[in-house]
Amino acid sequence: MLQINKIYNENNLETMSRMPDNFIDLTVTSPPYNMNLRIRNGKYCSRQIVKELSTKYESFSDNMPIDDFYEHHKRVLTELLRVSKIIFYNIQIVTGSKRAFFKLIGDFSNSLKDIIVWDKVNAQPSMSDKVLNRQSELILVFCNDGAISRKYNTFNAKRGTVSDTWAIKKQKSQSIKHGATFPEELAERIITLFSDSNALIYDPFIGTGTTAKMALINGRSFIGSEISSEYCDIANKRIAEFTPWN
Repeated sequence: MLQINKIYNENNLETMSRMPDNFIDLTVTSPPYNMNLRIRNGKYCSRQIVKELSTKYESFSDNMPIDDFYEHHKRVLTELLRVSKIIFYNIQIVTGSKRAFFKLIGDFSNSLKDIIVWDKVNAQPSMSDKVLNRQSELILVFCNDGAISRKYNTFNAKRGTVSDTWAIKKQKSQSIKHGATFPEELAERIITLFSDSNALIYDPFIGTGTTAKMALINGRSFIGSEISSEYCDIANKRIAEFTPWN
């Protein structure tokens, strides 16, 4: 039986395998970017890890072959659609992810409810000539119930007050080894808008614990999965003061 308000140091597929259908009210997550898969002479190649480019894990190369990256996210999304009522899946379109995510958008089109643009306000400079600066990330919204409609089952805001483009600046990292911290403001906005109090929130790539912290602060419970034991330690220290038993 899964424990509520706990981060599991394991592969998220293992965590979800112990969840019954529709167990989670809301999933909020931002997977690794696969930043270190590059293109050379028109073909994919895995580059040696460069510290400033390894966005999520020191021990994780972030350079999966594009087909493996696609298959991994396909399995994760398939399981999330089984266990979660609605999913907010934050992605960045980079060289190492774009073909996989474009394909996944097509494969899961019947479950894709909406796309929210996260405007990071300040653009990240391009790494080479003739490439656009990247200022935005996309939040793909998936669900099984009512994906054909734009109307959300839970939406805690008045009509006409929330747009589909959110200007939120990047946040300082919780660790020098984790260069892509999910902003607290972004996680909090999703949690408070699209779930009710006492809801159960899940993050399958919880990293340093932003989703957990904002769930607890806003009267929700959480479950997290994280393969890095180092990040689990950081996250648990970060949320310790907000857990109900402390």
